[in-house]
Amino acid sequence: MPEYPDLELYLSALTPRVVGQPLERVRLGSPFVLRSVEPPLSGTFGRKIVGLRRLGKRLIFELEGELFIVVHLMIAGRLQWKAAGAKLPGRAGLAAFDFPNGTLLLTEVSTKKRASIHVASGEAALRNFDRGGLDPMKAHVDDFATRARLENHTLKRTLTDPRLFAGIGNAYSDEILHRAKLSPVKQTKTLTGEELGRLYDATRSVLAEWLERLRSEVGDDWPEKVTAFRPEMAVHGKHKQPCPVCGSPVQRIVHADNETNYCARCQTGGKLLADRSLSRLLKEDWPSTLEELEEYVASRGSAQ
Repeated sequence: MPEYPDLELYLSALTPRVVGQPLERVRLGSPFVLRSVEPPLSGTFGRKIVGLRRLGKRLIFELEGELFIVVHLMIAGRLQWKAAGAKLPGRAGLAAFDFPNGTLLLTEVSTKKRASIHVASGEAALRNFDRGGLDPMKAHVDDFATRARLENHTLKRTLTDPRLFAGIGNAYSDEILHRAKLSPVKQTKTLTGEELGRLYDATRSVLAEWLERLRSEVGDDWPEKVTAFRPEMAVHGKHKQPCPVCGSPVQRIVHADNETNYCARCQTGGKLLADRSLSRLLKEDWPSTLEELEEYVASRGSAQ
C-alpha cells in the first residue's frame, strides 16, 4: 500500500500537472471504483483543480465550488500520467481523469479491486474521510507519545492503525521500528519515555529520508515505481538477508496477508518472535533465540 513518502511524491508530481487545469471528464473502467452517488461525478467535469492534499492515505483533489474528489489507492492502486486521451489499460484500468495537458490513470493490478473514488461537497463532508490519525510529521513529541499510549497494542499495530497515526503502513513501520531498535510486538503501555523519544525520532527521520530519497530519484519525472519493496530498505522485505547494522539475518512474522520483518539482534535482544506457520511446523523445536536458530540451521546443513 502506498504510504506517506509515496503519496507525498504523487502530490509533488501532480501539482504542476493538474493544479489550475480543468478536469474535462472522468472515464470509468469499472463502475465499482466509484463509491458515492451524490454529488454526481459528472458535477466535477469542467471545474478547475484548485488544490491537492493528503488525508491519511487518501489523495484529495479540490475543485472549484468546494467539490472534492477523494482517491484511496488501497494496496495495489497506482497512478500513471499519460498523454491526453490515453486509453484505459485492460483489466487494471479503473478510471481516467482527462485534463487538457494529459490523462491521469488510476490502475489496480489485483484480483481484489479495493481502490476507490468518492466525490464530496464541502469541507464538512470531506472530514467524514478522516480516520483521525495523527500526522507524525507535524506532531510534537508529547502529542506523539500521548497518541502512542492511547491504546495498549503492539508497536507494529499502533504505527499502522489509521485511527492513531496517519500515513504509516506495513513497509515503513518495519523500517521505523528497526531504526528505533524496538520490538514490533512490544506493548505500547510498557514504553519508557526514552523509548518513546526514540520512536518519535525514528518515525520522522525514516519518513523524511525516504521522501527525500524518492524525490531525488524521480526529479521532475513521474513516479513510475511506487512499491513497498526497495533494495535500500534495512529490513522490510529482506527476510534472511543480513541486517545492515549488525549483519544478523533479518527475521519475519507472517500473519494473514502481512509480513513483519525485524532484526532479532538489534530489536529484540536476540529473541526470536514466534512465526505462526513455522511454530506450527516445528512445534517444540522452534528456536527461541538467534543463537538457537543458527545452531538449528547448522545442524540441518550437516545432516544433509
